[in-house]
Parts: sequence; structure tokens; C-alpha cells
Amino acid sequence: MRRHTILEALCASKGEYISGEHLSRTLGITRSAVWKGVDALRREGYEIESRTRLGYRLLSMPDTLEPEALAARLNTAVVGRRILFFDTLDSTNTYAKQAALAGGENGLVILAGQQTGGRGRSGRSFQSPPGKGLYLTALLRPTAAPAAVLPVTALAAVAACRAIERICGLRPGIKWTNDLVLDTRKLVGILTEMGVEGETGVLQYVAVGIGINLNQTQADFSGAVADMATSLRMVLGRTISRAELAVALMEELDRLYAALLTQDYAPWLAEYRRSCVTLGHPVRILGSGPERVAYAEEIDDAFGLVVRYDDGRRETIRSGEVSVRGLYGYV
Repeated sequence: MRRHTILEALCASKGEYISGEHLSRTLGITRSAVWKGVDALRREGYEIESRTRLGYRLLSMPDTLEPEALAARLNTAVVGRRILFFDTLDSTNTYAKQAALAGGENGLVILAGQQTGGRGRSGRSFQSPPGKGLYLTALLRPTAAPAAVLPVTALAAVAACRAIERICGLRPGIKWTNDLVLDTRKLVGILTEMGVEGETGVLQYVAVGIGINLNQTQADFSGAVADMATSLRMVLGRTISRAELAVALMEELDRLYAALLTQDYAPWLAEYRRSCVTLGHPVRILGSGPERVAYAEEIDDAFGLVVRYDDGRRETIRSGEVSVRGLYGYV
């Protein structure tokens, strides 16, 4: 725990030197304990410079999802106040829902290095190889009616776009309603689930699960996924820091949570419309009935997809009712 408090202090200094004496006094430990804590951090891959009469300053961090390291650089009001990381989980969403029923706090974030049972919509699997992607679920407890938070999946898509653009300098497109794409291939999967009290209809929680393909190569994708998936590394030709993207994503999810409280979705809607790559293309509408072909025209004010059929009839498709696939490919 000592090294964690030292790390937090070094991060808070924003690259400036902080003296050993100051660390000793503010943390309530000896100068020798400060030195041992710094040495332990260095062995873990933290680059810490020390200079006589100036003290210590943090130059760089390893790409770790250790909760204390993420929290030290995180700037949020709610999301990430508590972070749990597991080397392996069946599903971060499954764990988050179990935590919610056990009284898990608002803003709890679950991270996994690998998912053995990663899930997408309609029970589809999400391939989650170890150490290659970012697999994160945020547990949110907004005070709102269930109907008021229905746009949360679309908001999560915008949040993920923002985080990726911040860290990587490129903006993915959004395939309605819950996938992010680059070069017509799937980059990000989003699964949002909510719990509602049966008798009262009160919203208990929202679990926002996001899986991002970071450092996979083509060989990491198997089966049908191999023809439709991509990663940031495959597009950019370089390794992406999981830690940096995790922090950016939690900060954007914190803004999402604030939007759920105010229900001011207008800026998010405008951004979603600009990023939606489904618009302007023919699509196949897949549901319980027969498959239909239509033309995707616009996103309505509730994030529904407005489509037009060959006979001129228009219909608004709502998330959760059907799936939409491109007529000539994934997008």
C-alpha cells in the first residue's frame, strides 16, 4: 500500500519534482520507507527520476491496469472511484451485474485482462484474448426512470469514440446502434444491460460494457470474426497503451453519467449523427420476422434508425428490437 500512496503523490505532482522530505511528512512514513517505495515502483517499470535537493518526479508509467495506477491519473467525479482488475473473468458485464445485486457502489469499474465468456447483443460472443484488448464495464446507478436512460448504448458509443480519438488521434465510425468500426471492420463492441425492480419499476443499475480491440493482429481473430474485426494496432501500425485508453474511457463514461442525470442528450445526439456510418446505405433488418431490406436515412431524436423501403414507406427501428447489417458487408 505504501508504494500506491507514493505513486498517487508523484502523479499528483504533474511531472514536477517532489521532495523525499515532503513525501515523508505528508504520507506519515520515514525517508527510508519513501526510498524503498520508489525503488519498488521502479522495479515494476515506473520511470522515476531523482535529483539531489529536488527530490523525485515521475517520467513514465508501465502499461498496467493495476487499479491504483489507473486511479492515480484519473480525473472523474463518479466513474472509477473504485476499480477492480482481474487477470481473467468470464465477462465483466456478468461480474458487474452480480456486484450490483450485492450492493456494488455507483461508478464501480470492472476490468479484465481476458474474458473467457465475453458477450455481445443477442448472446453473441466477443473474442477477448489475454492482454490484447480493453475489456471494461462501468456500473452506474443514475436516479432516473428506465425509459429516460434507454439512449445509454448510443451515448456509450460516443464516449468510446471520444476516448479513442483522444489517445489515438483517429475517429471511429458508429455502426448503428452499438458497434464502432474502422475501415468497415468492427473495432469496438458495446453491451449495456439494466436492472429494474419488478414490483416498482425503479431503475436499479445500468451496466455499460465496452470491449475495444487494441493490440490484436489478424492471427488473434478466429472463425467468422476474422473477416469482420480489426484492431487499433492493425490500423495504426503501433502498440496502444491499455492504461491510457482505460483512463480516457473512464473519464468519458463519467461525462456520460452526468448526461444521464441531466438527460441533456442533444450534444451526444449531434455527435452520434455525425459519426454514424450506417446512414446513406442499404441495410438488412434482422428480427423475429422475415428479413427486410431498406435504406438508412437518418437518426431520430431518440437515437432510433429511420429507414425507407422501396415502396416509400418509412419506419423507425429501435435498439433491442432488431439487428441491422449492411447489405454488402458488415457495415
